[in-house]
Amino acid sequence: MEAAPKPGSGARVKAQGKKQKPRRYWEGETDGASLLPSNPFTAPAPTRGIKRKGEDHPQPRGAKVSKRAKQIQAFKSKQNQKHQRLKKDLRPNHKHELRPSQTLSGAQDPFPGPAPVSENAVNKFRRGSSKLVKKHPLKLATEHKLKAAADEEEETSVRAARAELLLSEEPGFLEGEDGEDTATICQSEIVEAVDIASAAKHFDLNLYQFGPYRINYSRTGRHLALGGRRGHVATFDWITKKLMCEINVMEAVRDIRFLHSETLFAVAQKRWLHVYDNQGIELHCVRRCDRVTRLEFLPFHFLLATASETGFLTYLDVSVGKIVASLAARAGRLDVMTQNPHNAVIHLGHSNGTVSLWCPAMKEPLVKILCHRGGVRAVAVDSSGTYMATSGLDHQVKIFDLRGKYQPLTSRALPQGAGHLAFSQRGLLAGGMGDVVNIWRGQGQGSFPSLDQPYLTHRLRGHVHSLQFCPFEDVLGAGHSRGFTSILVPGAGEPNFDGLESNPYRSRKQRQEWEVKALMEKIPAELIDLDPRNLGEIDVISLEQKKKERIERLGFDPEAKAPFQPKQKKKGRSSTANVVKRKTKVKDQEHREKVRQSLQQHQEQKHQGQQQKKKKKLKPPQSTGPRPSALDRFKR
Repeated sequence: MEAAPKPGSGARVKAQGKKQKPRRYWEGETDGASLLPSNPFTAPAPTRGIKRKGEDHPQPRGAKVSKRAKQIQAFKSKQNQKHQRLKKDLRPNHKHELRPSQTLSGAQDPFPGPAPVSENAVNKFRRGSSKLVKKHPLKLATEHKLKAAADEEEETSVRAARAELLLSEEPGFLEGEDGEDTATICQSEIVEAVDIASAAKHFDLNLYQFGPYRINYSRTGRHLALGGRRGHVATFDWITKKLMCEINVMEAVRDIRFLHSETLFAVAQKRWLHVYDNQGIELHCVRRCDRVTRLEFLPFHFLLATASETGFLTYLDVSVGKIVASLAARAGRLDVMTQNPHNAVIHLGHSNGTVSLWCPAMKEPLVKILCHRGGVRAVAVDSSGTYMATSGLDHQVKIFDLRGKYQPLTSRALPQGAGHLAFSQRGLLAGGMGDVVNIWRGQGQGSFPSLDQPYLTHRLRGHVHSLQFCPFEDVLGAGHSRGFTSILVPGAGEPNFDGLESNPYRSRKQRQEWEVKALMEKIPAELIDLDPRNLGEIDVISLEQKKKERIERLGFDPEAKAPFQPKQKKKGRSSTANVVKRKTKVKDQEHREKVRQSLQQHQEQKHQGQQQKKKKKLKPPQSTGPRPSALDRFKR
């Protein structure tokens, strides 16, 4: 019978069975002979019987090492190896390359690589052509930057196309039953069919005392500004119906516009232009802009464009409070004006039936288009800058193509003619004729509206005085002689908004940060042009002209190549004869290079001429008449 060990004697009781080490989920079932781990990020465990450097410390002779001390020493060596492996993995420029079959969990990815994206989805988010500009004498560094910018733009397009799946809303239109005309559907039926939140967006404001009204929505589509002809001015959150300010300026109001945010708005009064804040406090009175009839604000340039009775188009920079340009249109009173959202060009309608396009950098119109036989009553441009709709005194409504030809695509004669026009974000066209509002839609995305059959029709309480679609909402705002009406138009607005650009739900802090960012990214007024893509090209003719003027002013070419000057050598190798020989050698080498290039060009031209001759010979002769005969000599 064995006696129990005494306490403190150092003896231990042997375990009946060896305790198994628990296996982690990333460790495979390996035997003792395998030294490679299943996970590349886990360090291999030290094997028995192999001594490594720094693993075992030498012990003095005669010293006894206990079993517990050996276990502690083995544990320390193992921790040291893990620490060294971790330091190696955290070195800079050290990247782990996992094979498709090697993952942290040990499972194999059934869909390796990035998610595929269709080419049509990528083309929808591309902005222009990704090709480089035409060949010109550029430095290699500049060409490299252009290539890097093109690659970055392509990558951005792919990411946007891949993230399109995350968009929560989808566009839609009103569709009738078999053979039903959607123009016969009234607003009350639409309100009953939609949800409660959408039904609350249809309302009427009875303001017959101070009408007719001009209206304007903010860029986010959350706030609405009303300006009555008899001096009534009000701004409010039209979704929650919360009033921001309401004043009476005791003067005729001709137009009203929000500036870069809903906290500032400009009012074109009878004499001068006034700027107010969201509490109705007058901040500025711009007396240089007098007798203003129409207002347009360019958000990316921070420019307020005004058209006056005296025939002047004025650009006011609201960020610094200075007038950038004042242009004389020489066409009489200006009361028809709109902007092209694509390139920020101002469109003016005149009484002689023409529409002129203006930018602040030129004193003459960029383009003049003869649209109607009578005066122009209204002009509107879609959000893509492709189509322009006009209406005139000849009761015609026309749609023009703005992509270079400026030719009418379609036209339609209306009984009363359209006094006001407006495009939506999805390409719908609204026209106001007396107290009736007609809305037309196109056949598909990107097509111009078809004027044959109206999409929706609505009759107002008074005559239409202003029309505008609300951004990011299926709502059309109409200001008339008896107040304001909000009309539901399914499929009018963009269903998804960019939270970093126009966020209807942004807080005060987010709005302040957006204002700072927008001011830093403000586009100069000199860059406004018909084709914004021209900014990416280089004007080679202007560069050559500037170079000639600089040479004439200085008397020499500062960019010319300096003459070759040999280096000074010792031991008599820089004598006059040797220096002349070296100069002659370099000069002859340059001459030979020029001759070689000219010969190469001559050979290429000669080869092209021979190919053209071969093509002409291979072509069959064209017979202009009957085949000649031997009996033709006897003809008289």
